[in-house]
Order: sequence, then structure tokens, then C-alpha cells
Amino acid sequence: MASHIRNVGIIAHVDHGKTTLVDAIFRQAGVFRENQHMQERVMDRNDLEREKGITILSKVASVRYKGYKINIVDTPGHADFGGEVERVLSMVDGVLLVVDACEGPMPQTRFVLKKALARGLKPIVCINKIDREGARPMEAYDKTLDLFIDLGASEDDLFFPHVYTSGSAGFARISPDGGETDMRVMLEMLVNAVPPPDVEREGPFLLQVANLDYSDYLGRMFGGKVLRGHVRINDRLVHTRLGKRTGFNASKVWSYAGIQLENVEEVGPGEIVMLSGLDDVLIGDTICDPECVQELPVIDVDPPTLSMNFYANNSPLAGKDGGKFLTIHKIRERLEKESKVSVALKIDPESPADTVKVDARGELQLAILIEEMRREGYEMAISRPRVIYHRDEPGKLLEPFERLTLEMPDDCMGAVMEEMSRRKGEMQDMAKDEYGHARLEYLVPTRGLIGFRTNYLTLTRGMGILAHLFEGYFPYAGEVTHRKSGALVAKDPGKITRYAYEDVQERGAFFYPVGTDIYGGMIVGECARDEDMVVNASKTKAANNIRSSNADSTTVLDSHRELSLEQALSWLRDDELLEVTPKMLRFRKQILDHSQRRVSERRSEVPV
Repeated sequence: MASHIRNVGIIAHVDHGKTTLVDAIFRQAGVFRENQHMQERVMDRNDLEREKGITILSKVASVRYKGYKINIVDTPGHADFGGEVERVLSMVDGVLLVVDACEGPMPQTRFVLKKALARGLKPIVCINKIDREGARPMEAYDKTLDLFIDLGASEDDLFFPHVYTSGSAGFARISPDGGETDMRVMLEMLVNAVPPPDVEREGPFLLQVANLDYSDYLGRMFGGKVLRGHVRINDRLVHTRLGKRTGFNASKVWSYAGIQLENVEEVGPGEIVMLSGLDDVLIGDTICDPECVQELPVIDVDPPTLSMNFYANNSPLAGKDGGKFLTIHKIRERLEKESKVSVALKIDPESPADTVKVDARGELQLAILIEEMRREGYEMAISRPRVIYHRDEPGKLLEPFERLTLEMPDDCMGAVMEEMSRRKGEMQDMAKDEYGHARLEYLVPTRGLIGFRTNYLTLTRGMGILAHLFEGYFPYAGEVTHRKSGALVAKDPGKITRYAYEDVQERGAFFYPVGTDIYGGMIVGECARDEDMVVNASKTKAANNIRSSNADSTTVLDSHRELSLEQALSWLRDDELLEVTPKMLRFRKQILDHSQRRVSERRSEVPV
């Protein structure tokens, strides 16, 4: 019955401990056996989620407590995956807002709470990590209350139920200095404070798709919260999108049991269900009874702000790194599949035949998509991320802006403020605390944030925290200096030799070690000056009758610079591409031939 179901979404800023808290709830509710070995952050099932320590895709699991079934939906905390949060909120009736006891509410906390309040969802506040050094739980509570007031919460919502927890230690307490040692207080609060699903028990079946998955055996799987009626295996249903209707039979019906899906014969109102039987299904589509066709409003998400072009890898080394999928057709097929699952990812249908243009919410979202593809065996060349511009009615150029919050040691403020000024950031607020920390808030063009994360961590000695949220479209802010250094471009194919490395390292920094295969037009390093330099990185020392070709090799070689995928994307210029293979990241010029590239550069310099 719907009255014994509780659907709750866990929302928070990135790294405030949502997924670890869910682990503790599972253990308390007996989802795992006493002797069962489970990895940490069991809801983060994706390898990339484990490596980066963030949730990328929202996931559903359920626990049973005192006759109640609690469906728990874990959501991403990073702003780039805000589309995931949007769709999750359409499935739940209450939210557990997790706030770090040290950091207090952060920008993404504001974002997710604002969305939840706008949907009329009942919030429960969880002050997490109270056992961490430097934790200030009461201060975090006060700041959270201020945030509710600032967002215009109703008087009823201001008296929100709250609990103090440690996900890693596995306890929940009514007060920070309480003596509780398990999570029962949390489970009681979820049962008592989250309302039962607001659904119609009787009537024809109705569901809005908020969850997508894929099975190699059954094809597309889709589901969401049952808003009305029941669904059984082999029921005749109708799928509707933008007035177009498609009939199908529900070949399988699943509900959640623990962290697994289980086959069931029937699911009733208020339950979160997964179905199969139709392939062409997208987030926001409506599934209903053929006798009562009803199309629900689509789920709104923040618009994409960045675009990137994907090309087939046509370099001389294409296919030599173990890639299985090399053609633009395969790349487009994979990206189209991704766009059907991710509501914040769009593919431009007007892209040229040899290009797939992808619009996305942010740099991290694109980097994770590319990393997933290379691990699956795809090879591709990708352009530098570019922002998506708009024009207003008078024709004035508008660009996306982000509200950026920075926390750092206060002795780093000067360098950070100088960097933000270069990136056209406009300071909105500045504060310091008694612990030697500074907090800056900026309004900055999305362009200015490309590649900023790495620079910021360097400027703050790895101790800085940053978060940003889409603010809106505003007038173009002017030119942003992207990269102050040029590229070292290989002249001829071959392998990087020690002799060439010794000679070239005086002009800049290499990206690859001695012995790496290279080709003409490939970028082998960063030039010390703001100009591109063509270098012979594969030249060898000639042997003669006096000494051998490897004599006098006593010069100490500088270590080469290893760049992560995110750093590589931000380093690119507009005339450069990043060649991504399962084993390598290679920089290259878009036009490999030196003479053709020079002709192209001269043409671009001619005033039109």
C-alpha cells in the first residue's frame, strides 16, 4: 500500500557524505548480512565514481523498517550533473538534505534545496561528519536555517526535522553530544517525517519516466514513481511524447529490493518501478493506460552551456592503441545512446557528417563521458570546449555566467583574486573567519572557468574548495586570456629521442617521455614563449669514426608533464585537437601538414 511507502531523495553539495551515509543506513536496516563483505560507497557502482569519489548517476535502493518500505534515491552533488537531481525530485516525496558539519551549506546545497522547496517536498536536514576534526555542527545548523529563510521557505518548513550524524562511524543523534551509536534515529525520522506518496490508488495506470537503464538481454529499461493505478506483466500500455503515441506490452516489471532490482508480477501506486518492452523512451516521457491517455509536462533542467566537437581519429597512429570503435558512425551511435540517458546532454542534429557536436552542462560532465568512452574502446579526436552563446532581441551577444564560490587559506587570496580578474570574474562577496579561511563569491563567465580548477588548486596549495552554479545569460564580458604559452609541434614522424629531448627541453616542457611514437603535426610539449614552435623531436645524433651516436649522453633530462583528461581539455586552443585512445592522450594540430597550416593561418590573419 502507498501509505507504507516512503520515497526520499538524498541531496547535498559534492563530498558532503551522501553515499557513505546511505551505506550506514543499509547496514542498520539489514540490507547486508553480518558476514557479507561490501565495498565502501556501495551506491557508487561505476568505476569512475569510485576513482573520483563523486556520484555521477542517480541510483535507487530500498530498505525495510518496521513494516515500511523506504526507497532511497542517491543523487549527484556536482553542478555539472544537476539534470540528474531534477529528474530524481520528480520521483520522491521528501528529501534528506545532507550538510557537512565543517563546511556548512555550500552553493550546490542552495541549488538542490531551492529545487526541492519549489516542488513542495518535505525536507529533513542531516548535519553530517560531526565526528570530524574542526566540525561545528550547531554553526552548520544555524547557517542551514539562514539558507531556508533566504530561499523563502514556508514557516512550516523552517521547523524542519534535523539529525546529527556520522556516515563513516554509522550513528545518528538528536543532538551533537547525544549517546546514540546506530542509525535508528535516522530511520524513525524518515518514516515519520517523510509523507506517504501523493498518488491516486485507483484508476488507470500513469507514470512519468524519470529513470533509464539498459540490459543486453532486454534492451531499454525505464521507470519512475507510479502516480496512479497498478501495472502488471504483459499489460498493454501507451508511451506518449509531444503528442506522438506508441502502444506496447510491459514485458518485465521490477521493483527495488535493497540495492538490486527484483522481478515482480505487479506494482502499485507510490512505488518506484522499472519496466521493459519499448526501446525509444526518454526522460520525461509519459507511460499510461491506453483507455486514458494523458501526457504529463516534461521535466525542466538547466540548459547546456558548453559544446564540444567529436571527430573520428584520423592521425597516423589511429588504431594502434587497442581501439575497437574508430569510425564517426560508431562514435555518433555511442553519443546518441548517452543523450537518451542524460537529460543535460544534447546532440546537435545539424552537425556536419564528419562531426558530432555535443552540448553539455559543464567541463566535468564532458570529461567523464570521454573517459567512459575510451575505457569502452573508442578512439576519437575532440575539440576544445566552447561556450554556447545566445543573442537577445536587439541582437546583443549573451554568454552563460556561473556563480562561483571559493574557500581557501586567506594568505592565498591575492593570487586567486588576480587570477579571477584575468578570467573576467566580478566579485560579489568576501568573508573571512577566525580560523584563517577566506570565502569569495564571484559572478564569472563560463568561459573563464575552463581550466580554472587546476590553476586554483595550485594557487591554494591543494587546500582550496570551489563550487559553481549556472546563474544565467548576461552580456558578453570581453576577451579572456586562455593560454599564455605556445605549443612544441613535431616536424617529422618517428620516436622521441634522447638527443632531441636534450635539445628541445631548453625551449619548453615535453608531454611525453623518450621513446614515445610521434607524427608530424603532433604537439609534443608546451613552448616557453607564446608562439608555436616546430621542432625535430625525433632527430638522432650522427655516428662518425671518432665517437658513437650515444656518446656524451650525460645531460639530465627534465621530467615530462603528465596531464589528466580535464587538464588536457582545458589546455587546448581552437586550432588544436586532443586525440583520445584507450591508452594515450595526444595533442595535435587540427591541420597536421605544416605548409597547409601556415597557409590557413595567413588566411585567418587577412582582415575581412
